[in-house]
Amino acid sequence: MATYKEFHQYSIEKPNEFWTEQAQLVDWNEPFTQVCDYSRPPFAKWFVGGKTNLCHNAVDRHAAKRPNDRALIFISTETDEETVYSFAELQREIERMAAIYQSLGVKKGDRVLIYMPMIAQATFAILAATRIGAIHSVVFGGFASGSLATRIDDAKPVLIVSADAGMRGGKAVPYKHLLDEAIELAEHKPAKVLMVDRGLDKEFNKVAGRDVDYATLRAQFMDATVPCEWLESSEPSYILYTSGTTGKPKGVQRDTGGYAVALASSMKHIYCGGEGETFFSTSDIGWVVGHSYIIYGPLIAGMATVMYEGTPLRPDAGIWWQIVEKYKVTVMFSAPTAARVLKKQDPAFMHKYDLSSLKHIFMAGEPLDQPTHEWFMTELQKPVIDNYWQTETGWPMLAALPGVENTPIKYGSPSFPVYGYNLQIFREDGSVCGANEKGIAAVIPPLPPGCLSTVWGQDDRFVSTYFTLFKEPLVYSSYDWAIKDDDGYFTILGRTDDVINVAGHRLGTREIEEAIQNHPAIAEVAVVGVEDKLKGQVPMAFAVVKDASKLSSPELIKALEKEVFGTVDSILGAIGRPARVHFVTGLPKTRSGKMLRRSLQALAEGRDPGDLTTIDDPSTLEQIKNALAN
Repeated sequence: MATYKEFHQYSIEKPNEFWTEQAQLVDWNEPFTQVCDYSRPPFAKWFVGGKTNLCHNAVDRHAAKRPNDRALIFISTETDEETVYSFAELQREIERMAAIYQSLGVKKGDRVLIYMPMIAQATFAILAATRIGAIHSVVFGGFASGSLATRIDDAKPVLIVSADAGMRGGKAVPYKHLLDEAIELAEHKPAKVLMVDRGLDKEFNKVAGRDVDYATLRAQFMDATVPCEWLESSEPSYILYTSGTTGKPKGVQRDTGGYAVALASSMKHIYCGGEGETFFSTSDIGWVVGHSYIIYGPLIAGMATVMYEGTPLRPDAGIWWQIVEKYKVTVMFSAPTAARVLKKQDPAFMHKYDLSSLKHIFMAGEPLDQPTHEWFMTELQKPVIDNYWQTETGWPMLAALPGVENTPIKYGSPSFPVYGYNLQIFREDGSVCGANEKGIAAVIPPLPPGCLSTVWGQDDRFVSTYFTLFKEPLVYSSYDWAIKDDDGYFTILGRTDDVINVAGHRLGTREIEEAIQNHPAIAEVAVVGVEDKLKGQVPMAFAVVKDASKLSSPELIKALEKEVFGTVDSILGAIGRPARVHFVTGLPKTRSGKMLRRSLQALAEGRDPGDLTTIDDPSTLEQIKNALAN
């Protein structure tokens, strides 16, 4: 068994040999003739000439060998449904959906936009697209019509697949009026809209001649067989729009063969999941984690994958652990926000169920702070492995590789560069940082298989957005500050645009948040830079306390704020001390758990908080406004 260092070094020094070995993990209909074509930097093509299909690798090959093994476990604590599909059953449902697509005129290379909640039909919709060589573009269900319209215009789908509504916290979230409005706003009009009617929105509008019913069409294609379309490795599999884009949306374009190999290898070397086991990712199909580690990764590895519609707290804070026990989940993937939500609940819920099947829990989506990492790992008595990556990369850039070597876990660190990534930390002049020196995390290209091949329809933007950090060397910029310690462990310090300039001192908001988190009363915190006439910017903190009784009087609030100042002073010095710490019971986040920092900053500076359609709980914004007014 190689050590992590040897394994990584081999991938960087002998990429052709390394990736040829990894490529054995997937089925090829025709072998590739070249491992990597990097003749047009920074564009890379992987496994040139090879023909494969993502749906075949995720479903058909397992259905042929193990037809009755569990493949998809759909659980909704919103509608109290639970359905398990075997590989054979999943394949039948995907073929029915693919037959529906073909009957509606969808061909290879056409785009299918998917605007759906976390229901089993969304899995069928995604895999039916890749089955026939169509390109899917999933937009987070319930996304605002304006944002949806720009994505419709960019992807130009021939078909949109949607549902009448999603559910959140026991309330229906209607989708159809948002979709109709988006199509109205868009210049491009899809020929057809395929609707899954869940019976949640009885009144939803049906547009004659355009809208068609999924259940009706499915009944017509019960016995349909639709073969897989074999695609050349570099042909696109999907477009996924990155959040927070302004103007023309930025569609991350993913290939087929490189993505299949990257995911298959990650399931083996990072996630340690194998055939017959169960994978539970608490993400959403609207985000990259949902694409890679709800749909494709686990199924490619022959695992059952849990698709969960619900929150971590309903019916109670034990629901996730109940699922782990019931389905003998071996690998779990969640987000630091979720861990911080659970941190506010009674820890007894985490000890109520048999978690003996669980080998690892992985975290990604935002930096995992040290106190939360330590708390989660101590409570669960399981390895909690932070990994760092981006929508653009499609799979981890930094992670421990327990499938290669069991390296010690350091709290708050996503460990090391993953194989295939020549990831370094750079100074702003393009030279490489030494140990314990803060710089920008960037990858020396070519990017490994699985990463974005370009920005959909905008090759120039791919280059200008990601590869113009320095004149020399050519690197892919992550736009994240990072630091590496003496043992080679990396820590991500927040976005390069999350930097506060206080009287000439540059402070990362993450560093201040981490310091505040060290105070025992604090459950969660967000820090933003706020304009200040004297210092340019000052940090302002919004903190959630574990025990609301600590805030029962103005005197107690003042005393706690003072204590938090003291904690920050002792860790970062007075320079890192926030101008104010406002105490609230919740922070504004998107439904995927991303903190709406820009909106927080805008409110603190008296500006319009911008597009808030993805906000999970609008009452948190009112609290912020009230806190700022006092």
